[in-house]
Amino acid sequence: MIVVDSNVLAYLYLPGVHTAATESLLQREPDWAAPILWRSEFRNILAGYMRRKVLTFEQANGIQREVESLLQGSEFEVDSNAVLELVRDSDCSAYDCEFVALAVKLDTILVTMDKKLLRAFPKRAIALPSV
Repeated sequence: MIVVDSNVLAYLYLPGVHTAATESLLQREPDWAAPILWRSEFRNILAGYMRRKVLTFEQANGIQREVESLLQGSEFEVDSNAVLELVRDSDCSAYDCEFVALAVKLDTILVTMDKKLLRAFPKRAIALPSV
Protein backbone atom coordinates (compact mmCIF):
# COMPACT_ATOMS: atom_id res chain seq x y z
CA MET A 1 0.00 0.00 0.00
CA ILE A 2 1.15 3.53 -0.80
CA VAL A 3 -0.25 6.91 0.14
CA VAL A 4 -0.96 9.28 -2.74
CA ASP A 5 -1.74 12.95 -2.49
CA SER A 6 -4.69 14.67 -4.14
CA ASN A 7 -2.63 15.86 -7.08
CA VAL A 8 -1.54 12.32 -7.93
CA LEU A 9 -5.21 11.33 -7.91
CA ALA A 10 -5.92 14.27 -10.21
CA TYR A 11 -3.15 13.20 -12.60
CA LEU A 12 -4.86 9.83 -12.96
CA TYR A 13 -8.30 11.21 -13.81
CA LEU A 14 -7.55 14.56 -15.44
CA PRO A 15 -5.27 14.00 -18.45
CA GLY A 16 -1.98 15.88 -18.44
CA VAL A 17 1.79 15.49 -18.48
CA HIS A 18 1.83 13.16 -15.44
CA THR A 19 -1.09 10.92 -16.44
CA ALA A 20 0.97 8.16 -18.08
CA ALA A 21 3.32 7.97 -15.08
CA THR A 22 0.35 7.82 -12.71
CA GLU A 23 -1.32 5.07 -14.72
CA SER A 24 1.94 3.11 -14.65
CA LEU A 25 2.20 3.60 -10.88
CA LEU A 26 -1.34 2.27 -10.43
CA GLN A 27 -0.48 -0.84 -12.46
CA ARG A 28 2.65 -1.48 -10.38
CA GLU A 29 1.09 -0.56 -7.02
CA PRO A 30 -2.72 -0.77 -7.15
CA ASP A 31 -3.30 -0.43 -3.40
CA TRP A 32 -3.62 3.33 -2.80
CA ALA A 33 -4.53 5.12 0.42
CA ALA A 34 -5.22 8.72 1.43
CA PRO A 35 -6.42 10.67 4.45
CA ILE A 36 -10.09 11.62 4.31
CA LEU A 37 -8.96 15.18 3.54
CA TRP A 38 -8.28 14.07 -0.05
CA ARG A 39 -12.01 14.37 -0.78
CA SER A 40 -12.13 18.12 -0.11
CA GLU A 41 -8.87 18.78 -1.91
CA PHE A 42 -9.95 16.78 -4.93
CA ARG A 43 -13.36 18.47 -5.05
CA ASN A 44 -11.52 21.79 -5.06
CA ILE A 45 -9.42 20.65 -8.03
CA LEU A 46 -12.61 19.63 -9.83
CA ALA A 47 -14.17 23.01 -8.96
CA GLY A 48 -11.31 24.75 -10.76
CA TYR A 49 -11.83 22.61 -13.84
CA MET A 50 -15.57 23.36 -13.78
CA ARG A 51 -14.99 27.11 -13.40
CA ARG A 52 -12.60 27.07 -16.34
CA LYS A 53 -15.27 25.13 -18.27
CA VAL A 54 -12.91 22.21 -18.84
CA LEU A 55 -15.37 19.85 -17.11
CA THR A 56 -19.13 19.92 -16.83
CA PHE A 57 -20.83 19.36 -13.49
CA GLU A 58 -21.79 15.86 -14.64
CA GLN A 59 -18.21 15.02 -15.65
CA ALA A 60 -16.79 16.33 -12.38
CA ASN A 61 -19.37 14.42 -10.38
CA GLY A 62 -18.58 11.22 -12.30
CA ILE A 63 -14.85 11.62 -11.74
CA GLN A 64 -15.38 12.21 -8.02
CA ARG A 65 -17.39 8.97 -7.81
CA GLU A 66 -14.68 7.05 -9.69
CA VAL A 67 -11.94 8.23 -7.34
CA GLU A 68 -14.09 7.47 -4.31
CA SER A 69 -14.51 3.95 -5.70
CA LEU A 70 -10.74 3.60 -6.21
CA LEU A 71 -10.07 4.58 -2.59
CA GLN A 72 -13.01 2.72 -1.04
CA GLY A 73 -11.79 1.11 2.17
CA SER A 74 -8.47 2.97 1.98
CA GLU A 75 -9.40 6.36 3.42
CA PHE A 76 -8.07 7.02 6.90
CA GLU A 77 -8.36 9.43 9.79
CA VAL A 78 -5.04 10.84 10.95
CA ASP A 79 -3.99 11.82 14.43
CA SER A 80 -3.94 15.59 15.00
CA ASN A 81 -0.88 15.36 17.24
CA ALA A 82 1.05 13.53 14.53
CA VAL A 83 0.07 16.14 11.94
CA LEU A 84 1.02 19.04 14.19
CA GLU A 85 4.39 17.44 14.99
CA LEU A 86 5.11 17.24 11.27
CA VAL A 87 4.03 20.86 10.83
CA ARG A 88 6.29 21.89 13.70
CA ASP A 89 9.26 20.14 12.12
CA SER A 90 8.76 21.45 8.57
CA ASP A 91 7.49 24.40 6.58
CA CYS A 92 4.63 22.34 5.10
CA SER A 93 0.94 23.01 5.58
CA ALA A 94 -1.17 20.95 7.94
CA TYR A 95 -3.10 19.77 4.89
CA ASP A 96 0.05 18.38 3.29
CA CYS A 97 1.26 16.92 6.57
CA GLU A 98 -1.91 14.83 6.80
CA PHE A 99 -0.63 12.77 3.87
CA VAL A 100 2.78 12.33 5.48
CA ALA A 101 1.17 11.41 8.81
CA LEU A 102 -0.83 8.71 7.08
CA ALA A 103 2.26 7.35 5.35
CA VAL A 104 3.95 7.17 8.77
CA LYS A 105 0.89 5.52 10.32
CA LEU A 106 0.78 2.89 7.55
CA ASP A 107 4.59 2.57 7.48
CA THR A 108 4.72 3.25 3.78
CA ILE A 109 5.66 6.01 1.35
CA LEU A 110 3.81 9.04 0.10
CA VAL A 111 3.89 9.59 -3.66
CA THR A 112 3.70 13.27 -4.51
CA MET A 113 5.06 15.92 -6.83
CA ASP A 114 4.96 18.56 -4.09
CA LYS A 115 8.50 19.93 -3.89
CA LYS A 116 8.08 21.14 -0.30
CA LEU A 117 7.01 17.70 0.88
CA LEU A 118 9.78 16.01 -1.07
CA ARG A 119 12.39 18.30 0.53
CA ALA A 120 10.95 18.19 4.05
CA PHE A 121 10.36 14.43 4.22
CA PRO A 122 12.86 12.71 1.91
CA LYS A 123 12.62 9.40 3.77
CA ARG A 124 8.84 9.25 3.58
CA ALA A 125 7.86 11.20 0.41
CA ILE A 126 8.96 10.21 -3.07
CA ALA A 127 8.32 11.82 -6.43
CA LEU A 128 5.95 10.21 -8.87
CA PRO A 129 8.25 7.96 -10.92
CA SER A 130 8.47 8.96 -14.56
CA VAL A 131 7.48 6.47 -17.23
